[in-house]
Amino acid sequence: MRVKRLEIALMLALLPLYGQAQDVPTDEGEQQALQQAEERADAQEQAAKVPLEEIRRYVTVYNAVKQAYVDPVDDHKLMQAAIRGLLLDLDPHSAYMEKGDAEQFDEQTRGSYDGVGVELEQQSDGALRVVAPLDGSPADRAGLRSGDRIIGIDGKLLGAGQGDGSAPLRGKAGTPVVVKIVRAGVREPFDVTLVRETIRATSVRSKLLAPGFGYVRISSFQTSTATDFAKQVDALQKTAPLRGLVLDLRSNPGGLLLGAVQIADELLNSGNIVSTRGREALGNSQFEATPGDKLNGAPVVALVDAGSASAAEVLAGALRDNKRAVLMGSRTFGKGSVQTLLPLDNGDSVKLTTARYYTPNGHSIQALGIKPDIVLHPDGAQRRPAPISESELPGHLAAENGSATEVEKIGEVLPGQGPIDAALMELKKRAKAQ
Repeated sequence: MRVKRLEIALMLALLPLYGQAQDVPTDEGEQQALQQAEERADAQEQAAKVPLEEIRRYVTVYNAVKQAYVDPVDDHKLMQAAIRGLLLDLDPHSAYMEKGDAEQFDEQTRGSYDGVGVELEQQSDGALRVVAPLDGSPADRAGLRSGDRIIGIDGKLLGAGQGDGSAPLRGKAGTPVVVKIVRAGVREPFDVTLVRETIRATSVRSKLLAPGFGYVRISSFQTSTATDFAKQVDALQKTAPLRGLVLDLRSNPGGLLLGAVQIADELLNSGNIVSTRGREALGNSQFEATPGDKLNGAPVVALVDAGSASAAEVLAGALRDNKRAVLMGSRTFGKGSVQTLLPLDNGDSVKLTTARYYTPNGHSIQALGIKPDIVLHPDGAQRRPAPISESELPGHLAAENGSATEVEKIGEVLPGQGPIDAALMELKKRAKAQ
């Protein structure tokens, strides 16, 4: 891994409200005690700013539910619902995750879990919007598409305030689950039966498209993605250096930021890769490339579409802004926010949006996405001009750099071989011009 980190990244500082400094008869101990005292004072100052009138209103409602609701309500269940509600209206990506859900979340980043293999965004009405199915997964084989909305699972409609609506999709491998789908252009909702399986997502695939011209498909960013990318590029160049590379990021829903940063670093000799900015200084970070380009300057064409989100957009933005790759395809999803997973003492976690991503040129991806250099459209029969974008999610963070027009917001999913053929033609043209 060749990543130089300039500042501390993605941390949340939790200041203790109470505590007592130890008496340590050394200068170091006195400094530590003084620092702890200052931290307690800062925390108490923040606590004093809690809106007491709002807290009283909450307590009034809580007591009303406890005393007058038609059925008894367990304290724990009521508090869990209150915490979920605290996060529900912030943005589509902040959420309360119970221990099991947090463990499943962690498993997905490792690339192995039991489920149907689909990246989802929960909406305020409880429905689940499909960002992208994973290549070769049950969801992919059943024909789920980016932009589909799951409104029910196993005959039960999804509703607001029900917690992680995707939890029922996970379960023992080999068991079926029925999802009710709403799709743009289809008049009535319809059911799709999926059979869960152990998803061992191979996030990187490669092949030669023509002598000297390689193709690498990255379907998501997991813990091993950057290592696999480097190995497969080396394998493509085993007999001779590549004259060019098609990097396929279509319908890649993202994943671990570090994987995207490492792959960008494999293709860049220098320059900024991505930065993050939040309200707290500890949430600010910047990643810089280090010398060493695996392709030695050979041209790169990156394919993106409406399902390319988050870390995939970070990689595409880094390569384009550093003039290392030309982007082809459709406007990307526009998920340009950073989520920090904050573990709690009971094993649950809070997934909280803490910062925005910025490309090397200082542009925020959030709610705008990235418009490619060369726009492609799918074949007429496959054209899907549905509004599949971050900007269509209720409660999304606003864009900082103005707003896209209604037409620009509408990305398209680009399936099939056609975009690859177009990218290869462009790649050959650029290789000939070098």
